[in-house]
Amino acid sequence: MDEQHTRFCGGPPWSRAGGPPPPLRLWEARRSAGRVPWPSTIAVAVFVMVGSRFAAEGQPEREALDAFARVLLVIGPAFLLLRNRWPVVSVFGVCATALVYFGAGYPYGPIFLTVAVGAFAAVVSGHRFAAWWAVGGLWAGHLLIAHWLYAHLPPGGDDAAPWGQELVIAAWVVAILAASELVRTRREVWARERMERAAAEKRRADEERLRIARELHDVLAHSISVINVQAGVGLALLDSNPEQARTALTTIKAASKEALGEVRQVLDTLRAPGDAPRAPAPGLDRLPELVEQAASAGLRVEIETDGERRALPPGTDLAAFRIVQEALTNVVRHSGSRTAQVRIAYRPGRLDLRIDDEGPATGSDAGGSGNGLAGMRERAAALGGTIEAGPRPDGGFRVRADLPVQPKETM
Repeated sequence: MDEQHTRFCGGPPWSRAGGPPPPLRLWEARRSAGRVPWPSTIAVAVFVMVGSRFAAEGQPEREALDAFARVLLVIGPAFLLLRNRWPVVSVFGVCATALVYFGAGYPYGPIFLTVAVGAFAAVVSGHRFAAWWAVGGLWAGHLLIAHWLYAHLPPGGDDAAPWGQELVIAAWVVAILAASELVRTRREVWARERMERAAAEKRRADEERLRIARELHDVLAHSISVINVQAGVGLALLDSNPEQARTALTTIKAASKEALGEVRQVLDTLRAPGDAPRAPAPGLDRLPELVEQAASAGLRVEIETDGERRALPPGTDLAAFRIVQEALTNVVRHSGSRTAQVRIAYRPGRLDLRIDDEGPATGSDAGGSGNGLAGMRERAAALGGTIEAGPRPDGGFRVRADLPVQPKETM
């Protein structure tokens, strides 16, 4: 794609943002980092406070919930306020608070919920190893307290915890972390799918803009070239041969009317993309009109057909017509030859086009955009075909197109 088309379409999806898109994990983190989860944290804090009181009634052998215990039960949920912006600090904070709570001999209970929420937030935000280390450290600290340090810690006269209890706690920890990993994976998949859909929509919009730019270029280039030539003729003959000047003006009027009609058809597709076009897209059946327009610009076109003519798919038919149109426009603009030869060959599964002029090149600036050959190549490539354009060994210029009859993509 040449530079002009790249500028028209806006470039890659990330070019205007100054770099490639951020990773999915960073994108998810940025989306939620600014929010402080007050409502859910308050709900967790209330549940932990109330639930711990009921849990203490069923565990009379543990230490009673005093002021320090209630402070710990508040500090744990308070760390959860940081779980969106600083998830690592949050998960280590709730685990450390829970470890101090257990070490002080307070009853088992809903304080585990703060650990679950903190670990879940850390894993989902992408800090999975920090969550595993924090929860693993809590479990290891609980093992140390329950089986080795229990004699030196409250409550007094406590015995070692049964090992079956540790298996239950280990299963609970693994279940929480596994659920967190599952949610993290699903969120990353959803985020990736959203980004892929957005990129696909952006790509379709870019391709549509490129198609419209190419169509407008092909529609206007030929007609404007004819108008330019005829305007020069009219100005030169306005005083010496008014009748021929009138003919030139009539040609300008007809060419401009046709150009306006085709531009209107292209713009109608923009206003109502789902509606069918009011007029069929041009094809090789309109070559006589093209020859007549070229003749009005002083160019005689000879058409030769090889093989049995047959109906072409709409995309191939339109591309063939535009390629011939652009090639003849370039002859009018850039060649000193007043004769061009168009050869159309129908092959099995292929359509060959060849447009020749004798030259020589004028070397003058005819006011073109420089997108003509690039547009022809893009049309051919969209169908799976090829374009060759360049000077001929014996002088002049040749454009040769090889198009499949069954296109890869209908334009």
